[in-house]
Amino acid sequence: MKLNTACAIALLFAGCAWEATCDGERKDMKSAANPNAQTHDIRVTSFLPSQPVCRAKRPARITAILQNRGENDFNVAARIALPESVRLIGPGAEISVSIKSASESEIAWEVEALEPGECELSLSILPASGAKAVAETSLKILFLSEVTQKKLEYIPEPQPVKTRLLIGAHHCPLWEADKPQMWNNIIKHPERTPALGFYSQENPEVSDWETKWATEHGVSFFIYCWYRSSQGGPVTMNFGSAIHDALFKSRFKDKMKFTIMWENQSKGTSGVSGEKDLKENLFPFWMENYFKFPGYLKVDNRPVLFIYRPEFLIQDLGSVENVVKAFDWMREESKRHGFDGLYILGEYRGLDAKHLRLMKSLGLDYSFAYCWHVPNSPTPEVAINTQLDYIRKTQELGILPQVVTVSQAWSGWNDEGSIWKIPPTDFERLLKEAGDFVATLPKEQLGSRMLLLDNWNEWGEGHYIAPYREYGFGYLDAVRKVFSDAPEAHEDLIPEDIGMGPYDKAYRETMRREKELRELGSKQVFKTGAPEKGLVAWWAFDEKDDSPVALDYSGHRMGGQLIKAKRNKGVEGSALVCDGGCVVVANNPLLTIEKEITISCWVKTDVAGQGNTWFVNRIFSGGTATGYRMGVLDGKACFEIPVSDWSHHLSASDPLPTGRWVHLAGTFDGKIMRIYVDGVERGTMERPGPINPNPFKLCLGSFEVGHAAHFIGLLDEVKLYDRALSAEEVKQRAKKPAGAGG
Repeated sequence: MKLNTACAIALLFAGCAWEATCDGERKDMKSAANPNAQTHDIRVTSFLPSQPVCRAKRPARITAILQNRGENDFNVAARIALPESVRLIGPGAEISVSIKSASESEIAWEVEALEPGECELSLSILPASGAKAVAETSLKILFLSEVTQKKLEYIPEPQPVKTRLLIGAHHCPLWEADKPQMWNNIIKHPERTPALGFYSQENPEVSDWETKWATEHGVSFFIYCWYRSSQGGPVTMNFGSAIHDALFKSRFKDKMKFTIMWENQSKGTSGVSGEKDLKENLFPFWMENYFKFPGYLKVDNRPVLFIYRPEFLIQDLGSVENVVKAFDWMREESKRHGFDGLYILGEYRGLDAKHLRLMKSLGLDYSFAYCWHVPNSPTPEVAINTQLDYIRKTQELGILPQVVTVSQAWSGWNDEGSIWKIPPTDFERLLKEAGDFVATLPKEQLGSRMLLLDNWNEWGEGHYIAPYREYGFGYLDAVRKVFSDAPEAHEDLIPEDIGMGPYDKAYRETMRREKELRELGSKQVFKTGAPEKGLVAWWAFDEKDDSPVALDYSGHRMGGQLIKAKRNKGVEGSALVCDGGCVVVANNPLLTIEKEITISCWVKTDVAGQGNTWFVNRIFSGGTATGYRMGVLDGKACFEIPVSDWSHHLSASDPLPTGRWVHLAGTFDGKIMRIYVDGVERGTMERPGPINPNPFKLCLGSFEVGHAAHFIGLLDEVKLYDRALSAEEVKQRAKKPAGAGG
């Protein structure tokens, strides 16, 4: 995969990385010992169009980001190669550039496609001497059909097409201006870049573009994921801006219907505290803000409500019988407000008859799937057939009527588990077969009139049908072709066509700041004692109190960003205060240590019995059988190098001392894990095989950014080695520095 310019900037602290193949010399541990070594390490970290999507017969800017991880400036020539259908505008195909040590350079070309369609561009990075390329990569790019650019005052009025079924799409409202981290998985998958760029969803213009694109292709309503942020009192929400700030304030709000899917999954915050909370807070909020809104989806004069994890209401309300009573009350209350009742649908994506009977016993009207999880990373053919099999078997069980959902793809937020995608041409076949199935359902059922699409814009989890870089309007065109009688030939506009946008200003500002921090963190510094045999990194937290980065004092330039963290007096110099903040070090090949490892650090805490807190971590969702970490488990220092998911936790024999500085070390020699407290071995564990690698960031002071599993105390002098220190070496490092505090 390739990364766009902004994405490349984000790499250092996002923990996601892609790099082109590089034949240049790799810097190893020895290079730090000789700062004058003539080494270079050239990487292509981005080779992408600057625009979210491109058009034929219109200039497109293609940008490459070159990174020099070596210790010397290096002169290269970047050469772009184009197919016959694409011509170069402006400068020549080859551009010379000098890349400073531990920095990056941006190079750009203007190209123009002579006709619409997909083509492939390639890039070669050659040393100034003209020898063999030190890095190479390629880019597949789709050019949409030609459209004449013009400047309009606003988005043209949508021209909805009629469909033989009521077509809805699940809508994922996670893309708010102050949450740029939500785009991290798209950074790894730039082919997913939306036609709106990395947009801020609270902008009403974003909603109007979505309304135009959806209705002109036959999608007549969105099902917004709806998140309650606390329960037991007046309603507060997370991610509510897509409805309240964008849709409700948009010009085209009367052109598009909407409904909500109550995300009742986070126990204690997203549900109800009891019957009183439901009747006095939650349901009245829905009625006044949504159900009575003219654009809310009603069928047979009944509002349509979707619920994710409806079974959790059993615990919230006390019993199955109480859930039935609550749903019946909601229906009667809807009638009191002038409706003919309320349709209540519960989410389920399996074939367990027992679970379906439970859902029926709750009083739900229908089941639906938010998405279909298809195992084993299937081919499009298998993904289609498996979904249709789920749908048919659900009907054959005859327990609870269904409203059919079809899924376009899946990856998970961290590319975990099954990963698959159905291209638009195959998706068209899935739509046809699903539509044919819906036609067989009993006419009195809601499912005979409605079809749900998964998903409009779940870019992070990898399922989406909104226009985007890889396939343009391909998925939406399939919906229009299958379910409407509108002409197949039509014009699809993007913001660039009419002089509107961009909608990613907040994200770009964040990335600008990230670039500044990356440059600060890449400064090469050494502390007394470095370089040292096998020393990969050394975070001492000895910068000025207001410094936003923690430098790497081993000389390997792996500084990290302080996120909601500060410093205080340490065992030597300053230390990192661990109270919820952390330092994030971006993924770097040096962090992937596979044979032997040592983590050495000093900690201090006044909180005894910490149960599951971590201060050095490189194990995250999607890779829980990889990496390494150190923290406190059940009150004792713990060192983990998993072989399988969350395996091989080695805890010290005694509780972690409190009220003073404690030296901790975890070593692994390829066979045995050892944990040391104040230089004394306090536990061993056999562990077979190498350390499983991953592409993750490293988090210091916590398990993860903003995570509850953060260490409480101080962290100092974190050292990472690619060898197992001996017991004597650990003992020497456990001696307090002269002048150290208590």
